[in-house]
Amino acid sequence: MASHFRRKHAKHLIVIGGGLAGAEAAWQAAIRGVEATLYEMRPIVATGAHTTALLAELVCSNSLGSKLIDRASGLLQTEARQMGSLLLQCAEKSALPTGSALAVDRTAFAEQVTHQIENHPRIQIVRQEATTIPQQLVIIASGPLTSPRLADSIRRFTGRQHLFFFDAISPIVSAETIDMSIAFRASRYERGDHTQGDYINCPLTDEEYTNFVEALRTADRNPLRAFESTITEGVRAGISEHFEGCLPIEILASRHPATLAYGPMRPVGLRDPKTGKRPAAVVQLRQDNQAGNLYNLVGFQTNLTYAEQQRVFRMIPGLEKAEFTRFGSMHRNTFIASPLLLSPTLQSRQRPDLFLAGQITGVEGYMGNIATGLLAGINAAHLIEGKPLLTFPPTTMLGALCHYVCSADPDHFQPMKANFGILPQLDSPPQNKNERYNQYVQRALRDLKKLNQSHPAGALEPLAPER
Repeated sequence: MASHFRRKHAKHLIVIGGGLAGAEAAWQAAIRGVEATLYEMRPIVATGAHTTALLAELVCSNSLGSKLIDRASGLLQTEARQMGSLLLQCAEKSALPTGSALAVDRTAFAEQVTHQIENHPRIQIVRQEATTIPQQLVIIASGPLTSPRLADSIRRFTGRQHLFFFDAISPIVSAETIDMSIAFRASRYERGDHTQGDYINCPLTDEEYTNFVEALRTADRNPLRAFESTITEGVRAGISEHFEGCLPIEILASRHPATLAYGPMRPVGLRDPKTGKRPAAVVQLRQDNQAGNLYNLVGFQTNLTYAEQQRVFRMIPGLEKAEFTRFGSMHRNTFIASPLLLSPTLQSRQRPDLFLAGQITGVEGYMGNIATGLLAGINAAHLIEGKPLLTFPPTTMLGALCHYVCSADPDHFQPMKANFGILPQLDSPPQNKNERYNQYVQRALRDLKKLNQSHPAGALEPLAPER
């Protein structure tokens, strides 16, 4: 495999992985004058979770988080927008009407990204599995489903075992099979489209909720697949089997009878128009494609068998005759011990010409993957040009994420999504949460502007590509 990684010239970069981080990284380097070769093993080698050969295919949720700037994901989107993120532009062009969330049509989004990358004159896509770390400038953005052979190469390089956890995918149902005489359209607190509502809501009574939770707890689950058996290594090391931010619905149901009612099935901000009252619990469905004929069950990632998914989820009022166009599933996620291995520039501490980006670093969430790919791509280009590399201030959301994954306690390291809790405290924080979040946002944008102004020619200003 090493023979395939030939250095074409001094301005050549290899990017391994055509997911969110890899596609963004290749683009950012290319528009700064770097020749990039992007390795993506699909469709030659399957992952067990992806279904297409498109770049940047989304396999879990279709939401990139809240668009509101006073939300953590909204702040990260704002930062990425100011940095010229290609994938954020594609997401906004393929956005669906989902209120304050930036949700996309999965296929339209991936097609746009693939078209942009395929047609950039400085990017070459190689459909081939990368099995070793090349001995030249490289960004590894192979994601949570890194192939076993590449994972072994990374493990040999780092000298440490990877950590493993499971991620889970929510089911999707056909919109025409949802019983709208029971379900109703609404957004929490009437956000989004006030005339119709951006979500379909299935209300449950106390009795229906109790029966549903019991069915979830006792339903049959899929056994671990062979390639996921390495989880036993993590269990022996005291590492949780599941990532706390994306637990299967049946695991949540097993913790306490009320867990779902305070989690993904919380009814706050919603009233059933048929009763005028707040339900005991609610299952929300979010539009999954531009045609509006597919909806995913929000927060219902699962590892139940397909037969049990049909049986149990059809207990939800309004979904008694639901047609499932995709069942939920679980897959292995892989990430490195970043606090021991990476600097905030996303460089390897052992090898300055090796960068990592995306979920393999321990950053969670679609926007986190995109933003770290953006940073790695910029820094790889800066390294080639002999320019100072960027370290984002920890007061920015991207800087806080990078700081977290590079400095967290390695003995208790878990993947992290964008959230205000990882930002440095304000000097005089207001008691009111909304005011506090607004101050975080203003500080972040102010410090991002300073970062750009402090670097030659503006650190975040991309060069115009030659056509």
